[in-house]
Amino acid sequence: MKTYTVRITRQAREHLRGIKKYIAEELLAPDAAKNTIAAIKKEIKSLDKMPERIKMTEEEPWRSEGIHRMRVKNYYVYFWIDEENSKVQVTSVIYAARDQTAQLILMQIE
Repeated sequence: MKTYTVRITRQAREHLRGIKKYIAEELLAPDAAKNTIAAIKKEIKSLDKMPERIKMTEEEPWRSEGIHRMRVKNYYVYFWIDEENSKVQVTSVIYAARDQTAQLILMQIE
């Protein structure tokens, strides 16, 4: 079975920090923040095996660019697969209730 290197981009790391801070400080739920981030990171780590099992996003033009969307709790994790170099690039982590198209416009593909 092919194994991929999973890389979390700077933008996605910033999203994770923002999510943790919001849940811990605004919602006053530090344990929930820790658990949410742990769940997201666990699912991201699982992308090292068969990342293609996750469907591509429906939104264009990101679908045409090969961007996949994985649901984890109340968040979507966006990533693309670099088959040639056996890498997965996680580009964004976005709250599911937000306007995904508006947020994807801001996504940087590194």
